[in-house]
Amino acid sequence: MNSSIFLEREPVSKLLVKYSVPLIISLLVAALYNIVDQIFIANAPYLGSNGNAANNVVFPLTVIALAFTLLIGDGVCAFVSMSLGSRQTRQAGDAVGSAALLSSTTGIIIAIVYWIFREELLTLFGGRVNDETFRLAVEYFSWIIPGIPFYVFGQAMNPIISADGSPNYVMFSTLMGAGINIVLDPVFIFGFHWGMTGAALATILGQIFTAMMSLRYISSKMKAVEFSRDNLRYNVKLMRRYLPLGLCSFISQVSIVISVAAVNMMIRKYGALDEIFGRPEFSQIPMAVIGIVMKFFQIVISVCVGLSASCTPITGYNIGAGRPDRVRRLFTLLLACEAVLGVFAFVVVEFFPMYIAELFGASGESVHYMNFTVKCFRVYLCLIVFACINKAAFIFIQAMGRPWLSAGLSVIREVVFGAGLTVIMPMFMGLDGVLWSMPASDGLTFIASAVVIAVIYRQLRTYENSAVM
Repeated sequence: MNSSIFLEREPVSKLLVKYSVPLIISLLVAALYNIVDQIFIANAPYLGSNGNAANNVVFPLTVIALAFTLLIGDGVCAFVSMSLGSRQTRQAGDAVGSAALLSSTTGIIIAIVYWIFREELLTLFGGRVNDETFRLAVEYFSWIIPGIPFYVFGQAMNPIISADGSPNYVMFSTLMGAGINIVLDPVFIFGFHWGMTGAALATILGQIFTAMMSLRYISSKMKAVEFSRDNLRYNVKLMRRYLPLGLCSFISQVSIVISVAAVNMMIRKYGALDEIFGRPEFSQIPMAVIGIVMKFFQIVISVCVGLSASCTPITGYNIGAGRPDRVRRLFTLLLACEAVLGVFAFVVVEFFPMYIAELFGASGESVHYMNFTVKCFRVYLCLIVFACINKAAFIFIQAMGRPWLSAGLSVIREVVFGAGLTVIMPMFMGLDGVLWSMPASDGLTFIASAVVIAVIYRQLRTYENSAVM
């Protein structure tokens, strides 16, 4: 009997809860690796806003690694779900084995490239805003790099394990890894005074634990997928089929990196021209504050992506099983949940930004730090509702097996609007232009997303009617 048949029979609302809760927790915990580091760094008197800015400089480089992770993991997750829906369990096992080898190799290659070009990469992402920020960024990044192979492998296996029907296992392994990071951060930073090195070491030890848990699962605990050591080989034929299914996730992350690079460069350029932040003692504040805002945004998007990505095995299975009616109902429920999430996040950033700032050490900084933080939250994330709906649409369309359409929307959002408006708007508005570029991008992208959502609904109804006939 097919152990995944429940994906076709249980109510989609029940399935969404079952898959989304552990995945949301896993993504939130994964996001906490960088966020927790930044909180402890910001509250260490000997690091402060320079350490905060350094952490922000390294952040996009971890996103690049995540992009390759999602290319493999999300692609195989969608492919495995479709294979299980069409009862091709052996094919699913071959895809998992190929992905395990590919993610291991990819992580090692990324780590080598990062080590060779670490100073050049940090410079590219705005690390030279001042000498102290650059020194701390080099220190932090140099210790983060050895953990990259473990990070890539562990995170690539997580969606595969969820597709196999074990989202709770993913949640547990990720929680334990993050717990290691949270416990060791204060010990290393405040107890041993290891600074950025301590923060990085706490992070990679947690990542190693999660990777080992993932290895344990795929080697001995697979349930729905028929998997053995014989499946561990580079299967180019299957790679050509499953990698395009993760293309949207890959392009989305790479596009975010391009957008972050543009933001950091414009922050550095126009911050230097600002009356206040042009002073040497305040030059790192805009970079540090943007990092804080992005970390909060990362928390919201983690929930958003968790909701959307949890639909991947459900959507893939029901498409493979010829149930467009269930896919349509799931899409409707997803969009409603994302809208509620966006409204809640909007209330927080508009009415309570000072509390978030204080969590990241604002109480020990100048009044300029607090004022810019409040302004940045209220302007930069004022259309966060649209951001949530856009992201949900991108991921769901990918789960339906339409990676190129999904990837195109991601490029429009992050590169055309995200990076483009970030460069153009400051020419007319100065530093404020960097802040307003975010809501402008989300609003314009929402127009395109709304059109695509309408088309998807019409196609699902057409498919549904033809299936009934």
